[in-house]
Amino acid sequence: QVQLQESGPGMVKPSQTLSLTCTVSSGSITTTDYAWTWIRQPPGKGLEWMGAIAYDGSTYYNPSLKSRTSISREASKRQFSLQLFSVTPEDTAVYYCARIDFFDFDSWGQGTQVTVSS
Repeated sequence: QVQLQESGPGMVKPSQTLSLTCTVSSGSITTTDYAWTWIRQPPGKGLEWMGAIAYDGSTYYNPSLKSRTSISREASKRQFSLQLFSVTPEDTAVYYCARIDFFDFDSWGQGTQVTVSS
């Protein structure tokens, strides 16, 4: 079964860029079967979908975050990445990467805590 693992700094200062990478354990992230996505959960709140990258590199973003978000990939490394620009303390959350199989988020990373604080 495929495994996903998030990596990146656990703390970011306000106004800086949050950068996370998700490494996929096996298979190809360019197969037409799947898309790859980022989700976050702020403390005490529900899950928030941030965006996704499809097999062909097309990207899709939550409209509320679109102006501050970029998702990219390095297929040869089986990695896809999230950048969130101009962060504020409200961006403090557990960040998850996941695989989408025809609208089903069927595999998730364990999540990584990111705190925005000066």
